[in-house]
Amino acid sequence: MELKELREKSPADLKAHLVDLHKEQFALRMQKATGQLSAPHRIRQVRREIARTMTVLTEKK
Repeated sequence: MELKELREKSPADLKAHLVDLHKEQFALRMQKATGQLSAPHRIRQVRREIARTMTVLTEKK
């Protein structure tokens, strides 16, 4: 998701998005551990998107 799109969201929406990202990150870690990960680059993308979301959430406080 673009930074511009994140800044337009409300804090509640950002928190919900953050929960979804953490769930996706967990699922990707489990796939990696079992050897079923088909897109290893997605782990890095999700980690960075979590950081972006947390940054925008902190900005809004």
